[in-house]
Amino acid sequence: MSIIFRLAQRYIARRLFQSILFIIGVALGVAMVIAIDLANQSASRAFSLSRESITGRATHQIVGGPAGLSTEIYDQLSTTVDDIASAPILTAQVSAADFGNLPLELIGIEPTVDDPFRDFVNNFTLSDEIDDPQEALRAFLTTSNAVIIGTPLAEQLEVQPGDTLMLNIGIERVAVNIIGLLRPNDRVGEQALNNLIVTDLLTAQSLTGREGRITRIDLIVPKDADLSPIESLLPTGARIVNVADANTTLTQLTAAFELNLQALSLLALIVGVFLIYNTVTFSVVQRRPVIGILRSLGTTRSQIFTLILGEAFILGVLGTLLGVGLGIVLGRGAVRLVTQTVNDLYFTVNVRQVVIPPLTLIKGAMIGVTASLIAALIPSLDATRTPPAGVMRRSDVEQSIASRIPLLTFFAVVTNALGAVILRLSNTSVVLSFVGLFLLIIGMTMLTPLVMTGFMRGITPVTTALFGVLGRMAPRAVVRSLSRTSVAVAALTIAVSVIVGVSVMIGSFRNTVADWLETNLGADIYISPPDSTVDTLVDIDPTIVDELLAVEGVADAATVRSVKVFAPDYPELPPVNLAAIDSIISRRERRFVWNNAPNGDYWQAMQAGSIIVSEAFAFRRGITQENNTLTLLTDAGEETFTVAGVYYDYSSDQGIVLIADDVYRTYYDDSFISSMALFVEDEAMLDPVMRQLRTKTLAGKNLEAQSYFDLRAGVFEIFDRAFAITVALRLLATVVAFIGILSALMALQLEQTRQYGVMRAIGLTSRQLWRLTLIQTGLMGIVSGLMALPIGFVMALVLIFVINVRSFGWTMQLTILPGEFAQAFAVAVVAALIAGIYPAWRLSKLVTARALRHE
Repeated sequence: MSIIFRLAQRYIARRLFQSILFIIGVALGVAMVIAIDLANQSASRAFSLSRESITGRATHQIVGGPAGLSTEIYDQLSTTVDDIASAPILTAQVSAADFGNLPLELIGIEPTVDDPFRDFVNNFTLSDEIDDPQEALRAFLTTSNAVIIGTPLAEQLEVQPGDTLMLNIGIERVAVNIIGLLRPNDRVGEQALNNLIVTDLLTAQSLTGREGRITRIDLIVPKDADLSPIESLLPTGARIVNVADANTTLTQLTAAFELNLQALSLLALIVGVFLIYNTVTFSVVQRRPVIGILRSLGTTRSQIFTLILGEAFILGVLGTLLGVGLGIVLGRGAVRLVTQTVNDLYFTVNVRQVVIPPLTLIKGAMIGVTASLIAALIPSLDATRTPPAGVMRRSDVEQSIASRIPLLTFFAVVTNALGAVILRLSNTSVVLSFVGLFLLIIGMTMLTPLVMTGFMRGITPVTTALFGVLGRMAPRAVVRSLSRTSVAVAALTIAVSVIVGVSVMIGSFRNTVADWLETNLGADIYISPPDSTVDTLVDIDPTIVDELLAVEGVADAATVRSVKVFAPDYPELPPVNLAAIDSIISRRERRFVWNNAPNGDYWQAMQAGSIIVSEAFAFRRGITQENNTLTLLTDAGEETFTVAGVYYDYSSDQGIVLIADDVYRTYYDDSFISSMALFVEDEAMLDPVMRQLRTKTLAGKNLEAQSYFDLRAGVFEIFDRAFAITVALRLLATVVAFIGILSALMALQLEQTRQYGVMRAIGLTSRQLWRLTLIQTGLMGIVSGLMALPIGFVMALVLIFVINVRSFGWTMQLTILPGEFAQAFAVAVVAALIAGIYPAWRLSKLVTARALRHE
């Protein structure tokens, strides 16, 4: 057995270029899987740590409606219930005004009772010189607008105790005084303090304008404790929630987003598997005479099998190790893209460190090695099944491949049918939907040998007419080496089909969003805090509306109040995004999936007490024309609303509920607004009004005035950021496929060196060898492009009408842009031609006498 492994080592060393291609194929596939996993986990971990730093050791929380709770509830609770620790908390989303509006979280605590919950009070210092806890606490309570921040955040902002920090709180810019730094106990604690600002409760209430109000009351409830005494004290609209359940619910927000990224990364791994298969197959083909001699000398089938599989294992391990390191490097870049998308669409998170869980690295390593062994399995079995005499003949391989075309075609049909059945029967499962899509891709790709054979035969008269004898030779050479060219073409086909499928999906989504914006944005000017999203909760005093209406040229104003409320019937889902509107600001008639309002007048129905919900919201909660009610927890208790319609909306994949402002104020004790829309008297007044708002009315306020066109551009900026990582994934998949084509061409060159030598000997020039190679690669690229277009289109259909709906609940309008297909086809052809340059150059340097020499 040691001799067998020495043979493997010698072969790897002698064929270093092929070995490097094998390693790169594995490395890129593994790197993409690990990079996406690291990015997802880093963002999730940072969010979890941030939540844990705020919730501390609390087991339960008392929460209220949009206006929070009165401090009187805590006062009554603390004097009535003795056996359960409690602490009042006020939290607010703020940002660092002088640091690019860096999103932060302000938490107000009551120092005298907070120690059992969090380590804030006894874990900060005023400076390196002053380390007295009592002095620190005194400064914390007596200094005006005093805050403490974590050491990591202080380093990021380059501030220290004694400095002033400008914060955007609501619509105001407020100066706070940093009087101390929180000391993290470990790296976990360090990450938890990345975006946290701590102050005392009274200061937090003053800064946020919520005097006498708190966000929640934290509780430490002993196991099996009776909560009924607490529940009896709660006002209508307040409830007790389990902290663990609440945190689990929040992490569900990004589940579909993360799953889609993981699936795209696996597509690159599939392309890498084709490359591995191609490399191992060539290594077997190249050594068929050696294998035949070994078999004739008594080497067993199992030893040959071990030889080939052992080589794949060694190279797979090397590729995996390289892929793990590369994945960590790529993960750092992916973290920025994923974090930006999470901040844009879901929740605020500040990731400064890439989390590298050992499980992720182990998973990536197992995927890389397993993929290498699976890809090498068929070539290894082929090497053992052929008798010694057959092993010596190269033609047997291609005859075997040709004879398998009907069988491959049969399996392709079966695989496609299985994929279609899984897609049809998988109901709402996103995982099974991706399984079905992968089967469709693999099934259609299995038709590559059949398509290549037919295409090359059909194109031969054309290439002969264009290129003469070289045009006749090139298609035949491709077909004669079908065992490798078909695999390389299949790999490039998958990579290009990903470009087609994802490009069509993104283009369709973009056009759908553009049409939706045109329909729904009817105002001339939109006013909101900078970088605000559906999930940004900001309290704005409604008196500002009068100031805006006083601006010359402003004809009318509309307001929106965005809050999160609890739906008792769906406790396992995140809170409901509820938006209260006081008028219709749509540019055109809002589009509905269905509309049950009398005479289709949904606004009249809303004013009468009904609500309308977005398509994504209805999808996640099973709301239909028959099941058309929604129960919400209001300040007046549970209230059931009739759903008058389901409308198309793309602002949140969790969905939105629209309610008339008057109806909202009836059920919720909340006077704030979240954003405004203005209508100008005349279009010519738009620019003067914008100047007035920006230079005077809104000066010094944390509010941004945007025209319709500015807002539209901002939406698409977020859109492009959200899909930036898919562009990187598509590029890497194409790189892997490019290496596959290069590998196949190098294999052909090495294998047919003697044949090329004969051609040179009978008069073929170096220039003609160049042309022959490039014609071959061009034909392979054309086949890849032609196959990738329909496969990519099918992928786009599945992504748009199946996976997208099951992941996010959105209906998109299919948009076919011929330019996307032409671009993808060009990528296939150009990639193949570029891959042929190096092999063609090597052929031009071929020494005829050496090529004709045969051992």
